[in-house]
Amino acid sequence: MRSSTYILTTSLFLGLIAATAMAGELLAPGVISTGLQETSAAVTPDGKTVYFMRSDFAEKDDTILVSRRDGKQWSTPEIAPFSGQWHDSEPAISPDGKRLYFVSNRPVQEGGTALVAELGGKQFPGTNLWYVEQQPNGKWSAPVHVDGQLNDGAQIYNPSIAANGNIYFSAHRPDSGKLYQIYVARRTPSGYSPPERVELGDVAQNRMDPGIDPQERYIVYSGNEGDSVGSTDIYISFRGDDGKWAKPERLPGDINSASLDIAPVPGRVFGELYLSSNRSDGPRYPKVHDDLGSLQHRLASPENGSRNIWHFDISLTLKGHGLDR
Repeated sequence: MRSSTYILTTSLFLGLIAATAMAGELLAPGVISTGLQETSAAVTPDGKTVYFMRSDFAEKDDTILVSRRDGKQWSTPEIAPFSGQWHDSEPAISPDGKRLYFVSNRPVQEGGTALVAELGGKQFPGTNLWYVEQQPNGKWSAPVHVDGQLNDGAQIYNPSIAANGNIYFSAHRPDSGKLYQIYVARRTPSGYSPPERVELGDVAQNRMDPGIDPQERYIVYSGNEGDSVGSTDIYISFRGDDGKWAKPERLPGDINSASLDIAPVPGRVFGELYLSSNRSDGPRYPKVHDDLGSLQHRLASPENGSRNIWHFDISLTLKGHGLDR
C-alpha cells in the first residue's frame, strides 16, 4: 500500500502540472494584441499565419487582419485582401486550410446596401456568412456568399468548420429563446442543410462563439451555464458515442477570469486553445507617480481593458476525457 505522504506528494505534483498547463500567454503583445479590440484567431494548418479581427472599443469598425510568423516573431499585421471595406469579422479557417469563412454586413447582391439587423428594438450591422477559397497561386478568391437557411435573419456569428464541412455558428433564430444559441448546418452534396440547434441545455442560457474540434469530438464556446466566474466564461462539451452532447463543463485553471472571456478556437496542435479576453491586472495603488508619457503608454497597452488574444493548453482536460490527439 502506498503511504499517505506519497499520495499527497503525487497529488501536489499533478496539481502543479495542471496549473502550469492552464497558464495563458498573451499572443504577440504590441503586435497582434494591442490597446484596441482583437478577437477570433484563425490559424493556418502550418501554424505560421493567423487571421484575426481588430476593432474599436465600440465595435463599430471591424476589420480582418493577417500576421505571419517567422521563427518566434509575428509580422506587423496587414488588412486581409478581402477585408477593409465592410464590417467584416470572425474569420475561421477550414481544417484543410482551403477556405476561410467570415461574417460581414456587405450586400448579398452587388450594388445593394449593407445588411442591418434588429434585436430588442435596436439596430446594428447585420451579418451573413461568406468565404474565400485558396487559389493555385496561394492567394484568396473573391468573397463568395454562402447560400442557404443559415443566413436567415442576418444574425450569424463566429463560424467554426469541421473536417467534414459542417459549419457550427451562433445565432439568434426562432428557437433560440431570448438570447443566442449554437447551431450546425451540415454540408451535403447539394449545399447546406437547414440549421439545427446544438442541444447543450436550457435555452434560457446564452451560448456564443462555438469552436468545434475538426472530428466533432468536443465543442468549446462562450456563455454562462450558471457557474460563470466572470461576465462570460469558456465551456466545453464532449460528444458521446450516441451523438449527443454531454453536460457542458466550465474549463478549469486560468482560462476563465473575472472579466469577459469569449471566442474560443481550438488550435492546430493537440490541446491548443485560443480565446479573446479583456482581463487586466490594472494598476496597483498607489501607482508609481505617472507623467503624461507613462500614463498614455499604459493606457494604450494591450492590458488596458481591451480584448486581446490569448493562447492556452487544454490537453490535460482532453486527455481526462479519453482524447490523446
